[in-house]
Amino acid sequence: MLRLGVVSFLNARPLIEGLPEHPGVQCRFDVPAALSRQLDTGQADAALIPLVDVLRGNGRYRVISDACIGSDGHTMTVRIFSHVPPAEIRTLTVDGDSHTSVCLATVLWHCCHGRRLDLRPLGAPSAATDTDALLLIGDKVVAPGRDGYAHQIDLGAAWQDLTGLPFVFAVWACPANTPLAQSADDLAHLATLLSKARDRGVRRAAEIAAAEGPRRGWPAATAHTYLTQCMRYTLDERASAGADRFARHCAELGLAPPNAALSWAAPLHAQECG
Repeated sequence: MLRLGVVSFLNARPLIEGLPEHPGVQCRFDVPAALSRQLDTGQADAALIPLVDVLRGNGRYRVISDACIGSDGHTMTVRIFSHVPPAEIRTLTVDGDSHTSVCLATVLWHCCHGRRLDLRPLGAPSAATDTDALLLIGDKVVAPGRDGYAHQIDLGAAWQDLTGLPFVFAVWACPANTPLAQSADDLAHLATLLSKARDRGVRRAAEIAAAEGPRRGWPAATAHTYLTQCMRYTLDERASAGADRFARHCAELGLAPPNAALSWAAPLHAQECG
């Protein structure tokens, strides 16, 4: 039985089309920040983990598929809600469900505003009152009640404005020291399984949005736009270039080891040429 750790938000749903019903697959759902722990504790054989966790792992994880969670502009679900203009944000309350998005905010404010943000965890006693802005990710971003903020900053759009490149939030990975990672045949089989699931999900994105969106609190039209226009699910050449640039920024700012770099699975670039 192949155990897959899967992001529990709507954005991951197209990546696993058909897999929950597959007789040889078990999907284990959790928030992005918890999925690397599934790999580390042996609860999952492979998982859709935050990109920055791959960087911080410094070789501990191996990227195994060309399927990913990414954006090429607006994300809709990775947003900062602020009482002050972006250039004036100094304190930021951050969503603990995310690792990559918190680092992305740090990179963007350093590059765009020359400032290191003072980060406060969501739920801390002073977070609700003593902060300029709030970073939220996932399905909760579309919940009602966010109109009290003067400014909203979509981090995917801000990254594209800065770099002209897509952003990659999460990738399929496995621990580098496991039998799965050492078997070329097993990795090829898994990569094919994940790519085919992604391809089915992308083809059915509109149907998935109609069925899953309202159940998760999304207006149907918003869910349709999100899955069919905002999310990007393939690690192509531009996406990997965006991820590599993010890796360099993280290393420079001490958000990842100084020599942090991403090693892409061979099939990724083979597919780009095919």
